[in-house]
Amino acid sequence: MKKIDEDALAEAYNRALSLEKSGDFDAAAKAYAEVLALDPEDHGGAAVRLASMGRGETPEKAPDAYVTTLFDQHAEVFDNVLVDQLGYCVPLLVRQRFQALELGPFDRVLDLGCGTGLTGGALRDMAEDITGVDLSENMVEIAHEKDLYETLYVAEAVDFLDDNDDEPFDLIAATDVLPYLGALEALFFGAAENLVPGGLFAFSSETLPYDSFAGRPFMVGPHQRFAHAGSYVRQRLHETGFDVVEMSDITVRMEEGEPIAGHLVIARYRG
Repeated sequence: MKKIDEDALAEAYNRALSLEKSGDFDAAAKAYAEVLALDPEDHGGAAVRLASMGRGETPEKAPDAYVTTLFDQHAEVFDNVLVDQLGYCVPLLVRQRFQALELGPFDRVLDLGCGTGLTGGALRDMAEDITGVDLSENMVEIAHEKDLYETLYVAEAVDFLDDNDDEPFDLIAATDVLPYLGALEALFFGAAENLVPGGLFAFSSETLPYDSFAGRPFMVGPHQRFAHAGSYVRQRLHETGFDVVEMSDITVRMEEGEPIAGHLVIARYRG
C-alpha cells in the first residue's frame, strides 16, 4: 500500500468541496478524480460525492474506508447529533411496530450497523441475546460501554453475514445500513442465510420521489447517501426468500431542516 500524501490529499479534497459547493460540478469532478488518484481506498467518499453530483457511475456501495472514517470521527457526538439534532428515531419506530404487530420477544437478535447501540437499547427488553456488528471500531467501543450486547464485532455487515458460522438468528435488524449500500442482493442473501425459517428482517431505507430515480433501482441522493426505490426493495426481498410483513413510509431524519423520506420494512424469511 503506497503512502498517502496527506497534504496533497487535503488540498485536493478541500478544493473539490469548494468547487462542488459553488456549483462548478465539472471542475469539482476533476478535483475529486485527483482525490481518488491520491487515495484509491477513498477515505473521503469522493466516489459517492461524484455520483451525488451526477458525475461518474453510481458505486455499488459506499467505500468501507469512507464509512469507517465517517463514523469513527463522529462516534463521540453521534447520539447527540443524530437523535437530538436530526430527529432520528428509527429504532423506536421498529420497537413500536413490533409491539403493534405483536412480534417478539426474540431469542437471538443480530443488529447490523449497530453504531453506538441505539437499536440495541430500543430492543433490549425484547431479546434474550443481541449481537452487534459495526464497521467503526470507535462506535463499537461506545456500544460496549453501554452493556447492551452479549457479543460485539467490528466488521462490515455483508462480510459478517458471509463469514458467520454461529447459530442463525430469529431477528436481524439493520436500521441505518441501506443508506450506505446501493445494490441490496448481497445484504438480503446474507440475511436469509443467517435467519431461521420464519425469522424477521427489519430495516430502514431512504428514498426519493419516483421521478428522481429515472428508472434506476437506487441512486446516491443529494446528501451523499443511497436512496432506494420501494419497488426495488420489494423485488429483491421476494427474490431472496422474504415476504413483506409491512412496508411503511417514514421520516428517517431531518437534513438541513427538511425531512428525509424513507421506508421502514419488516420482512419474514420463508425458509
